[in-house]
Amino acid sequence: MNARGMLEELMKQAGSRGKRSPDPRRLVPGSALGILLGTHRGRRAGRRAIQYGALAGLGTLAWRAWQSHQAGRDTSETAVPDDGEPLEQLQGEALEARSMALLKAMIAAARADGHIDAAERAQLVEQIDALGADPPLLAWVDEQLQAPLDAGQLAMDADSPQAAREMYLASVAIIDVQNPMERAWLDQLAASLGLGSEVVEALEARTANGG
Repeated sequence: MNARGMLEELMKQAGSRGKRSPDPRRLVPGSALGILLGTHRGRRAGRRAIQYGALAGLGTLAWRAWQSHQAGRDTSETAVPDDGEPLEQLQGEALEARSMALLKAMIAAARADGHIDAAERAQLVEQIDALGADPPLLAWVDEQLQAPLDAGQLAMDADSPQAAREMYLASVAIIDVQNPMERAWLDQLAASLGLGSEVVEALEARTANGG
């Protein structure tokens, strides 16, 4: 399984639980998505059900947030040549690269408050292995789990403004914005990605209301 396949599996889990089964307590804590979301730590269930449901339509939600932000502004700013395509429209190597960037952002967000310890890290790798990941992907995930948190380095994986918005949205879906450490990470990431406060607000609003 490549990075794209792993991301699709996580998004499929998020969609099925965030929309058809909105009770996050039904999410198995030991699953890959459960560990990333930290549901085993007793976070506020109702709100997180909405948040992680946003992962299912990540690219589209990020694009809609941008359109909402641009509403009423100079139409010349609405679409720029290098704005980038939403995740759902990518194919081949471009899709694989975007998938890796989003997975990296999600893993970093899950680590923002330092709660993934050695045991949980091993459990996450085990769950990803159960999804059918190949050895190179498993090694890559383990590397991301141990690498220093660096928002600037992470932002270098954003190949377009659309990619930056998707990476931020994926991070918001994972994070508890009321946690000071996690909020601080989001602020660092937004600055590194070059996202202004109005865009950030639009993205967070989309995550909070599920669309």
